[in-house]
Amino acid sequence: MAAELVETMNMVKSFRVSDLQTLLASMGRSKSGLKQDLVGRALRLVQTEYSPELLKNVRQLYESRFPRTSGWLAARRPEGVPVAYSSLSSSPTATSQGADYLNGVSKQITTTPAAEVKLVPLPFYQTLETLLQPTELIAQNNEKLQDSQCIFELTPNQADQIRNATELRPGIRSIQVVLRICYTDSIGVQEDQYPPNIAVKVNQSYCHVPGYYPSNKPGVEPRRPCRPVNITPWLHLSSITNRVTVTWGNFGKRYSVAVYLVRVFTAADLFSQLKLCSVESAERCRERIQDKLRYDPESEIATTGLRVSLICPLVKMRLGVPSRVLTCAHLQCFDAVFFLQMNEKKPTWTCPVCDKPAPFELLTIDGLLAEILKETSEDIEEIEYLTDGSWLPISDEEKRDRERERSNTPDYPVVDICIPEANGHSPAHSSTSLTGKSGSGSVAGGSGGPGAPGGGAVVDLTLDSSSEEEGGGAGGDSEDTEDSADSPAPKRGRYNYDKDLVTAY
Repeated sequence: MAAELVETMNMVKSFRVSDLQTLLASMGRSKSGLKQDLVGRALRLVQTEYSPELLKNVRQLYESRFPRTSGWLAARRPEGVPVAYSSLSSSPTATSQGADYLNGVSKQITTTPAAEVKLVPLPFYQTLETLLQPTELIAQNNEKLQDSQCIFELTPNQADQIRNATELRPGIRSIQVVLRICYTDSIGVQEDQYPPNIAVKVNQSYCHVPGYYPSNKPGVEPRRPCRPVNITPWLHLSSITNRVTVTWGNFGKRYSVAVYLVRVFTAADLFSQLKLCSVESAERCRERIQDKLRYDPESEIATTGLRVSLICPLVKMRLGVPSRVLTCAHLQCFDAVFFLQMNEKKPTWTCPVCDKPAPFELLTIDGLLAEILKETSEDIEEIEYLTDGSWLPISDEEKRDRERERSNTPDYPVVDICIPEANGHSPAHSSTSLTGKSGSGSVAGGSGGPGAPGGGAVVDLTLDSSSEEEGGGAGGDSEDTEDSADSPAPKRGRYNYDKDLVTAY
């Protein structure tokens, strides 16, 4: 008893975070926290509640990570020795036998997988049959580059499906056998994730693996699209065994590989499904608008309208089929056709309006905006939803007028600084600057003379005292002119005018 307890505790100490979380969750314990917290919690669980069920779970997790059989022995089996395997079918019991030859290791059929890895379903791929269940890639030594093998064969029915499938484009059939790789984690569904330095060889021929997307941003590493690898062209469409060798980099992370027989859809196929199954009625769209614009007494801001553009944010063209995601809070739509075509080439499934996840299952066509697009002309690029669910078109002229109103500054009355009553103060030196100067060039065209309406005069503030003396020399004294000519020029500051010419309040 004591020896088993010590052995179980040593097994728990070798677990990774995912193994510890699986163990604690199976025993109804909390699986949150750092690794040291999880290890301490699991060790206390083993010490206090030691039971056959707990021992079984610990052993299964330990054996899933550290298999008892070494991989290189079976890999070196002589060619003359037959390998016992059965034909694969779509039933779960039969398809699980395909995992018996992963990494060239022959495992017992009765062994139950410790952690069931589930791959996320892909919109462009419909799984018809499972040829190889998700099975972990096992490192055979301490080298960074590892080779793992899996062996399977196609049934006559599966081979006929591939042969008779239609061609989507030259060399690409609608029925394919694909290889998918993901992280080994039983919590939730896993997305496709390639290990470093991946290479796939099918029957001694290397097949194409998607490369990296170039990055336009400086300092950002290029990203690799992790998509299912099509291995159909290199398979034997007969009873001959197919061997798949996966070369991968062993840098501490755990990966699982699976093989599926799938039907491949195009963007046009998904668009047909979208039109058939996911169209939101105009009445439901109006209710959604009314809910958004409903008056909230607790809010200090009352929204009376919402503007929606009729231009697709993806291609900057008028919307053809307006669509959006049901979980998004905005009413702005994007074109469904372009959205599906872009995800067919580069699957991101992200809303182009708010950058939130936009899975195909939550995509819907806006029936109200589709009717608006039919009723409005091509020159209408924006509409406004009102509180009652109705809408108004916004033309280009109205848009320009509103932008002009926002950009214009408010008009303020022009105050003449020479009129004391205008600002409540008497301008300093106004008598000096205006005396004998009403007919000079500092008065604008005679309109600012004493007889002008308002009785004000416009003073040119850019003229200094010397220019005024020169301009008014005809009415002044000649002796003053001579004295000023002999006297030294007055000192000036850094500005090109004398101080205290006119003081404006």
